[in-house]
Amino acid sequence: MTNKLEVSQQEVTNPSSPVQRREQVAWALYDFANSGYTTVVLTTIFSAYFVGVVAGGPEGFPSGTATLLWTLAVGGANAIVLVTAPIVGAIADHRAQKKRFLLLTTVGCVITTALLALVGPGDVALGLALVTISSIMFVSGENLISSFLPEIVPVRKMGRMSGYGWGLGYFGGLATLSFCLGYIAWAQRLGHVEHQFVPVTLLITAGIFVLAATPTFVWLRERAIPQPLAQGASYVQVGIQRVRHTLAEAVRLPDLFRFLTALAVYQSGVAAVVVLSAVYAREVMGFDSQALVILIMVVNVTAAVGALLLGHLQDWLGSIPTLAIALLIWSVAIILVFFADSPNDVWLAGNLIGLAMGGSQAVGRALVGQFTPVARTAEFFGLWGMANRLSAIIGPLSYGLIGFLSGGDHRLAILSTLAFFIVGLVLLFRVDEHRGRVAAME
Repeated sequence: MTNKLEVSQQEVTNPSSPVQRREQVAWALYDFANSGYTTVVLTTIFSAYFVGVVAGGPEGFPSGTATLLWTLAVGGANAIVLVTAPIVGAIADHRAQKKRFLLLTTVGCVITTALLALVGPGDVALGLALVTISSIMFVSGENLISSFLPEIVPVRKMGRMSGYGWGLGYFGGLATLSFCLGYIAWAQRLGHVEHQFVPVTLLITAGIFVLAATPTFVWLRERAIPQPLAQGASYVQVGIQRVRHTLAEAVRLPDLFRFLTALAVYQSGVAAVVVLSAVYAREVMGFDSQALVILIMVVNVTAAVGALLLGHLQDWLGSIPTLAIALLIWSVAIILVFFADSPNDVWLAGNLIGLAMGGSQAVGRALVGQFTPVARTAEFFGLWGMANRLSAIIGPLSYGLIGFLSGGDHRLAILSTLAFFIVGLVLLFRVDEHRGRVAAME
């Protein structure tokens, strides 16, 4: 007998609503819009600024403690999303309001990013609070925009569509960094120091986010049909019930859950590198703010290339072999970073990281879309978000703790991320791609 929570695709989506090309462009543009936040706030300028100036500096905390505080803020935000993402996704599916929820998270992220401009030396509590809130809004929005993927392209094109989105996203990060780099260079010529010019880069980031995300809310359509709410029930109860039902389906969807497990492991390594690469380059290799921005700009280009190339390769070769290639590149890059003794070594490793990062993220998102019943996209991408958020807690915190316990040994901390990629690769080969696709259509 069919479970009362199981409904057909026709009951929850509008099959007479064809997908227009501009909707696919609008979907990909959101990746362009929100990438500036990850690039400027989490990866490069603000993360290094927080560790080196806000919490660190001559009168602040030691480097290891400042780094641990940063990872605790990022980990705390991801812990909150870890718990809430599937429930929020289930509610969005039931109410057919993915787009409205996406708007709320976007506005929240933009406002808190702009408010980070108020954070100066010593404002540790304010900085941690705003980073936590903005991260919650960002990752929630990332889950929601991804949940539209199965609605706008067929399974056979999900790899390349996800690759287009990630690729455009990296160019979005590059564009935002370009504006920030131009402003930083101008400010430094005037004699400004970090606590004067970094706040302006956060306002630039927030402004670009607003402008680039506008087409998404103008063109992307909500195709889901609202489901009736049982008498006496609340949407939160419905969300929790749907998530419980989904988790109970692990037996029917073994490959989805096996892949989510593998993703949570290897993505822990990705998360650690993304969040702490600027800190590593600054504290170990002596990169200044301008050099960091240039490095990440170049890495964004190679990441865009990786997303596009591996996204197309996924549709031709298959998801599992393509992901395996990406994880092997990750492993080589981490070994190079560990043994790096000059800036040139970092540049080589950074570009390999870009190729692997763009490819692994694009392919992983598309594979979840292929394993997801179209009637429950936000809910299942909420599970994808859970796996990503778990990794975003484990990866950076493991780096931070190792760095703290070793007295600030960033080389040992970065080497620890290699284990995540190796174990993730082993777990990946337990996933049967064909069986997972078939199960999603039943």
